[in-house]
Amino acid sequence: MVVIIDYNVGNVKSVLNACNRIDLQAVISRDINVIKTAQAIILPGVGSFPVAMANLKRYGLIEILNDRKLNNIPILGICLGMQILFDKSFEIEETKGLGFLEGNVNLIKTKAKLPHMGWNQLYFNKKDEKILKNISEKDDVYFVHSYMADINNNDVISYTQYAETKIPAIVGKDNVIGCQFHPEKSGKVGENILNAWKEIIGC
Repeated sequence: MVVIIDYNVGNVKSVLNACNRIDLQAVISRDINVIKTAQAIILPGVGSFPVAMANLKRYGLIEILNDRKLNNIPILGICLGMQILFDKSFEIEETKGLGFLEGNVNLIKTKAKLPHMGWNQLYFNKKDEKILKNISEKDDVYFVHSYMADINNNDVISYTQYAETKIPAIVGKDNVIGCQFHPEKSGKVGENILNAWKEIIGC
């Protein structure tokens, strides 16, 4: 069973619906006892980094997420849920993240309009990663964000190009994967990515 973490940032039901479409058994919960039984965890998220981290703290979820990460439970972060996997963000104010991946989250450096919103192509940085097995380079996925991860290139699985800026789109290390875009809103390509993750976690 997959647990979709409910910490009041974003529409968790759209992520649940996406899981249902690919027959991935999932529940929405912030109950620590339920999270302890999870075979894998999804961290969704829409909104601001400081609010997300404050909510995780308010609901007492930071410790259990750290425990699950250390116990090698697969974790998938989506959009803001991906960003909070990093060390810290400078959105609104400097805020410490979960620190599951090395790097910081900063405003996208571009002369183009922000937020970066709409469909954009994926380019492969590590083409042999299992999360990419069901998709092709230049497939389109749906983005909505103004901030991006500045990270070690070794953790970038795929990226997108927005005007003059290369933006990490899928990142990962060990049992942690993050998608800057919304796979649950990315049609068949998004489903294919979620199906690849389903296979990775053995569900």
